Amino acid sequence: MKKIEYRERALKILPWVCAKCGRDFPGKKLRQLTVHHKDHNYMNNPPDGSNWELLCIYCHDNEHSRSLDAEWLPAQDPGIEKTATAKHTPFADLKKLLSEPGEDNGKDKG
Repeated sequence: MKKIEYRERALKILPWVCAKCGRDFPGKKLRQLTVHHKDHNYMNNPPDGSNWELLCIYCHDNEHSRSLDAEWLPAQDPGIEKTATAKHTPFADLKKLLSEPGEDNGKDKG
């Protein structure tokens, strides 16, 4: 099936809504919908459209950017030493700060 044929087929069988962000694309805005192949194989075009989803141009770009970014990010390796975590506890004195007025907060009144 040619590229144009599967786009036309997808537009006939799928709702004109972006499958990621849910926006409608009626009339002239329809050209902003693209056919995304779920398995990322543009040659896999079953007639029932089970490998397709309609995505707006923004969500389609985002979908492919994420897969490209994943190729460059290091894989999680349990053997890699983790970096130090923060030691600051911003709510450590919360109970003292929320105590009733007039209670002794441990401060020296002298």
